[in-house]
Amino acid sequence: MTDTAEVLKAAGDCGRFQIWLVVLISLACPSLSFHLFSQIFMVQRVPHHCDTSWILEINPNLTKEEQLNLTIPRNTQGSYEECYMYTPVDWDLDSIRRYGLNSTEKCRDGWVYVSSEETPPLFDLVCDRKEQTDISQSIFMLGLLIGAFIFGSLSDSIGRRPTTLVCLLIQGVFGIGTAFVSNPRFLTANSVFLPQDLLTESVLTFLATEWVGISYRPHAVIISHCWFAFGQMTLAGLAYGIRNWRMLQIAGSAPVFALFFYIWVFPESARWLMAKGKIKDAKKLFQKAAVMNKRTIPPELLDELTPEKESKSGNILDVFRKRHLRKVTLIMSAAWFVNSLVYYGVSLNVGNFGLDIYLTQLVFGAVEIPARFSCIYLLQWFGRKKSQSGCLLLGGIMCLIITGIPKDLPVVTTTLAVIGKFSIAASFSVSYVYSAELFPTVVRQTGVGLCSMSARLGGIISPLIGLLGTYNSVIPMAIFGGTPVIGGILCCLLPETRGKELQDGTEEPGPAPRCRPQRPWPAPRKATGSTDLARPPGFHSWAGL
Repeated sequence: MTDTAEVLKAAGDCGRFQIWLVVLISLACPSLSFHLFSQIFMVQRVPHHCDTSWILEINPNLTKEEQLNLTIPRNTQGSYEECYMYTPVDWDLDSIRRYGLNSTEKCRDGWVYVSSEETPPLFDLVCDRKEQTDISQSIFMLGLLIGAFIFGSLSDSIGRRPTTLVCLLIQGVFGIGTAFVSNPRFLTANSVFLPQDLLTESVLTFLATEWVGISYRPHAVIISHCWFAFGQMTLAGLAYGIRNWRMLQIAGSAPVFALFFYIWVFPESARWLMAKGKIKDAKKLFQKAAVMNKRTIPPELLDELTPEKESKSGNILDVFRKRHLRKVTLIMSAAWFVNSLVYYGVSLNVGNFGLDIYLTQLVFGAVEIPARFSCIYLLQWFGRKKSQSGCLLLGGIMCLIITGIPKDLPVVTTTLAVIGKFSIAASFSVSYVYSAELFPTVVRQTGVGLCSMSARLGGIISPLIGLLGTYNSVIPMAIFGGTPVIGGILCCLLPETRGKELQDGTEEPGPAPRCRPQRPWPAPRKATGSTDLARPPGFHSWAGL
């Protein structure tokens, strides 16, 4: 019986087919980051004051400055209050000017936004409504949790390809639909359904993992993650140029419809097909990959290709029924939870660092590119376990150090925060690679879906942790620092997967022979007469990426 990995090697595990697949995956990633972080700019602070047009009914000839002086109190800094106004009266204008108004109340008729260049934030989430910003973000993360539960199992049951196409359809329809919402209750519904497509990222990255060889798994996953970071940088530019949140939503969602050519070109996972017993379809895909990679699969190799009986079935109960899978699931779920908790805790508060929000978002996106790309070298030289544990520990330590930095040293605090964001972003990329290798094919997306659900719980809690800062400003950062340290220690209990073939069935793997650290990139071509023996297939193609 021929192993799936043997056929993949014969077809080429890192050639033109794999490059084309990574390109397709990368095209979808920028739009995913847009939907995840666009709310930062939809609810950002805009200078405003209460609508006091009631006094214009008494005298419509008042100037703007006279209207504000008569109807809006000033704060201790001498500027107009944003959330309070003088209580309207039935006096004539002369009496108001002579005696003045003393009684104040909260804005009765809405708000007026000072700058004509700025547009109102999402549904006027200001003053007393400001707390709803955190609630809406938590609802959005709830959508991610629902998506992880639904599409994680769906991907393992109907396949990676149809799940991706369904997710893209949801992303386009609900993304555009959000721009035309006029009632906050409908926006809440969109917030539950729209984020489900963000699981597309994990479906896509694990599809790439199942198509490439051992040495190239990190490359396929992390290159797509770099494009996710590029999407964050693009968001900063879009938000800077488009200040209307509805137009911003359309501009970020419309490009998704250009990806529907995936229907004709997007491949299924051959490993998933083999695990489901669809041998003929898997053989066709292997042959297609071989043609694109300019390889030839020996006919006898394909004839002996037979799925293992144990690999035909697998469900969510297996990840808890099997002892080794239960251990992996619990620890990796904890790692994803703390990753999400810290990552979103920092990323969604870019407006609170004192710098221009657009510049800060640009820098935060730019920092993630080297953070994620460096994982290729970390994973190859130090292995999966050490990389995962080390990144979590470094990110947590940076956050803990911040709790002891005085507030009058913002440069030091910001520097530590950037290092922490760098580490946590790298840890997130490691988690994707590590999880894909820890879970077997038949329950890979289900297991990762459970981990993703854990991550979404962290995302739901993250905005609420910021509210604890009203009691003590140290509490949020202490939590963001302590949890990654605990998660990093737990990851030391996981098995190492560097240099090992992907497991297809749920049986416990036996001890694997030790292997030497692999090079981050394929070794240079040796001066021999045989091209196939001199370098791994697809070397020049990957180097070109």
